[in-house]
Amino acid sequence: MAKSQQTFNKSEKEKKRLKKREDKRKKMEARKLEKAENGSKGIEFAYVDHNGNLTDTPPDPSLKVKVKAKNIEISIPKTLDSDREAFDPVRSGKVSFFDTSKGFGFIIDSDDQEKYFTHVSGLLDEIAENDKVTFELQKGLKGLNAVKVKLVK
Repeated sequence: MAKSQQTFNKSEKEKKRLKKREDKRKKMEARKLEKAENGSKGIEFAYVDHNGNLTDTPPDPSLKVKVKAKNIEISIPKTLDSDREAFDPVRSGKVSFFDTSKGFGFIIDSDDQEKYFTHVSGLLDEIAENDKVTFELQKGLKGLNAVKVKLVK
């Protein structure tokens, strides 16, 4: 007589698979019954009113504001020439920390009390802690860096 191709382990796995499928089917039927009992309508709608808030009632058409397409501006506001002349790229500050062995430090801006990183490659004069300096800002990898740092005499 030939031995059965299906081992005990295979038959157990098949029973588990069938049981899982049956449980899933029962859960699905239970959810359908629950929906029917609760009277679920399906997808609820959400509306946006004229102030941009979400509501469950449709917006009032009388409050609709008409905007002409030519009045919509999509651009960067133009700066006046006087604004450009007023901005001074050279800032002043005080060295709060500087490590000569590692070649970096921090400068505190005297205007806004912000701390800016500086590296020895951005120095024009040698600096030490508590020195008053002038510098310019340049965008670095992790924020703004102080460059062209000079001692104030």
